[in-house]
Amino acid sequence: MVKAAFLGLGVMGYPMARHLKAKGHEVTVYNRTTAKAEKWVSEQGGRLAKTPAEAAAGQDIVFACVGNDDDLRQVTLGAEGAFKAMANGAVFVDHTTASAGIARELHSAASAAGFGFLDAPVSGGQAGAENGQLTVMVGGDQATFEIAQPVIMSFAKAARLLGAPGAGQLAKMMNQICIAGVVQGLAEAIHFGKQSGMDIEAVIDVISKGAAQSWQMENRYKTMNAGKFDFGFAVDWMRKDLGIVLEEGRANGAKLPLTALVDQFYAEVQAMGGKRWDTSSLLARLER
Repeated sequence: MVKAAFLGLGVMGYPMARHLKAKGHEVTVYNRTTAKAEKWVSEQGGRLAKTPAEAAAGQDIVFACVGNDDDLRQVTLGAEGAFKAMANGAVFVDHTTASAGIARELHSAASAAGFGFLDAPVSGGQAGAENGQLTVMVGGDQATFEIAQPVIMSFAKAARLLGAPGAGQLAKMMNQICIAGVVQGLAEAIHFGKQSGMDIEAVIDVISKGAAQSWQMENRYKTMNAGKFDFGFAVDWMRKDLGIVLEEGRANGAKLPLTALVDQFYAEVQAMGGKRWDTSSLLARLER
C-alpha cells in the first residue's frame, strides 16, 4: 500500500480516487472547489488538503485529473503547486487529457527536481472510472512506470507504457480521432435508416454482429435512436480534445481532414445548445 494524493475530483477523478481508497491506499484529496473534496472525505475517509502542495507533501504517488494544460500547469508549477512539495523519488501521474508539449515540460521539471512523471490519459469515460475499468495510455520512463503501474491498476483494466514523455497524450489523441470518425459514421447510418423507414433496432442487431460493430454502436445506438444525449463524454470536452489533436497535427504535418470536419460538426452541436450533450449528439445535428 502507498501514500497517495489525488488532485481534481471531477466526474473522472472522484471515482478514481475512491477506487484507490477502496484498495487500501492512504489517500489525500485536493479539489479547486473545496466542497467537493469535503464531500469525498465525508464519504470515503482519507484526508483533505487545501492546496496541491499540501496534498503532495510526503506522498509516494500523486495523481491528477484536471481540465486542460492551464489547469495542469497551475496545480503542478503554480505558487502552491504540487511540484513544490514532491518528495525525492516520488512519482506524479497525470491523467488529464492535455497536450504532448506540457507532458514533456512537466517531465523535464520533475526530473530536474528528483521525482518521476508520467503522462497517463485514460479512456473509458465516466462509466469506466466508476467501475474501475479504465484503459491508461502512458508516456515516460520504464522505471517510473513500474513503480506506478500496480497502483494505477486500482482503477484500470489495462495500463501500458507506449513510449517517451508525451507518448501517452499522443496515444489519447489517436483514440479521439478514432472515436470522432466512428460516432459520425454511426450517426449518419441511424439517420439514413430513419429516413428510409427502416427498423433501426432490427438493423443494428444484425450489423452489430458483423464488420460494422463498434463500442459506440453497442453502447450508444439505443440512446441515439431515442434522441437522448445525456450519457458519457460531453461535446465541450470532445472539442477541447479535438483542438489538441488538430494543433498537434499542424505541428507534425499529419493530414486530418475527417477529424477537422467532425470538430466543426461538434461546433454546430454546441451552437444548438448541446455543449453538455454527449458525443453521440452528432445525430441531433443531422435531424434538425
